Amino acid sequence: MKRKLLIVLFCVTFLGICFLLIAQFTPEEIADREGWEDFLKTAEIVAEKQLGSGDSKNRPWRLTLEKDGLNRDAVWKNPEGKPFGFAESWKWEIAAYRLDKYLELNMIPPTVEREFQGNRGSCQLWVTVEMDMRRKIREKIQTPANKVFSTNRAIYLQRAFDNLIANADRHTGNILFTKDWRLILIDHSRTFGTSQESTSELIYTENHKAGPMIMRSLPRAFVEKLKLLDFELMKGIVGDYLTDSEIEAVLIRRDLILHEISRLIDKYGEDNVLYSSATSPPPRLANAE
Repeated sequence: MKRKLLIVLFCVTFLGICFLLIAQFTPEEIADREGWEDFLKTAEIVAEKQLGSGDSKNRPWRLTLEKDGLNRDAVWKNPEGKPFGFAESWKWEIAAYRLDKYLELNMIPPTVEREFQGNRGSCQLWVTVEMDMRRKIREKIQTPANKVFSTNRAIYLQRAFDNLIANADRHTGNILFTKDWRLILIDHSRTFGTSQESTSELIYTENHKAGPMIMRSLPRAFVEKLKLLDFELMKGIVGDYLTDSEIEAVLIRRDLILHEISRLIDKYGEDNVLYSSATSPPPRLANAE
């Protein structure tokens, strides 16, 4: 395990990418993911620093972890209830990661449960990236022409995933880009709502409050995995990190997503909405950004 992680870490450093597991993971990175989960659970905490300002009880921590010569940072958090006026739970961070793995989006960094200072919380591998969407917009940084296709598809997947988990807290500060323009998603502690609003309409549609934001192009495999979801499968994926009512709300939104995909297919044609391969031609639709 030690030798394997060291080899991978060297390769990542050589490429100038500070975060190993990034969107659209390679088969090798996916194979190493369980190793990083174990690292987050068992590595020794050698340094700690609380982040942000305000109520110290609910602020996240940046932990430095060390095991077998490897030294990596992680973010630990344990909000519960409505500490900042919004429903939050550290358990939803873990549920989002597990659902991301099932759907094979591979956009969320490894996230596990870990005890810190006598409290349970989520522990996620720290992400060091080139920029977030906020900086991209503020500095008017253009996506390279050869990355527009893949970036658009990643954004469509982000919209579909946020629709599924009712993530109304997605903002430009938690959509991250690596140097090679892969997408990473963080901050999922305000998700999995069960209110009537979160189960009656999707967030990303033509009626989005900021203007039309639809799921214009999605992998067929992703849609098929959505169709397979039922209560028992969801329970097996997320364990006790979601309540029964939260799981049922996910399945309601799943049905809304499938209905929306059918509507898009009727409007644009199936080949312009669903694709089977990462190299298939992009649909003749507007830029996602």
